[in-house]
Amino acid sequence: MIETPRIVETDTQPVAFLHLTVPTSEIQKVMIPGLNEVKAAVAAQGVTEAGPWFTHHLRAPKDTFDFEICVPVAAPIKASGRVQSGEWPTMKVARTVYHGDYSGLGGGWGELEAWIAKSGYKTGVDLWERYLTGTEVGPDPSKWQTELNRPLAVV
Repeated sequence: MIETPRIVETDTQPVAFLHLTVPTSEIQKVMIPGLNEVKAAVAAQGVTEAGPWFTHHLRAPKDTFDFEICVPVAAPIKASGRVQSGEWPTMKVARTVYHGDYSGLGGGWGELEAWIAKSGYKTGVDLWERYLTGTEVGPDPSKWQTELNRPLAVV
């Protein structure tokens, strides 16, 4: 289900993002429209996307999703409507890649969390998923790849 996790340090990256807080039952209704809103704001300013989009969850999802839909950009954008400009910071994370249907992401996160605990690391409260490949490569979920990232707490 997941590749062998590893510890990596991320690079600073300008991003365009949209913050949403929605009930768990609404996530599938808002994700793609939200992503389209961010991408449209980026394109309208003539800024180039600089990598796969991702969702930054401000806390582990339970009954609500409190998250940001983020698109890395080659240069900062100007805020436009609900879309904001930001900078993704450098950080140390536990990272793996989950292979499969999005409905199995919870299990992938469980495997990563178990590896983190077994390895003796402590985490922050947030997490992020970067969507490397998905439905754009076809309907076969075995070809879908989602990068799971859990920031590590500074002790």
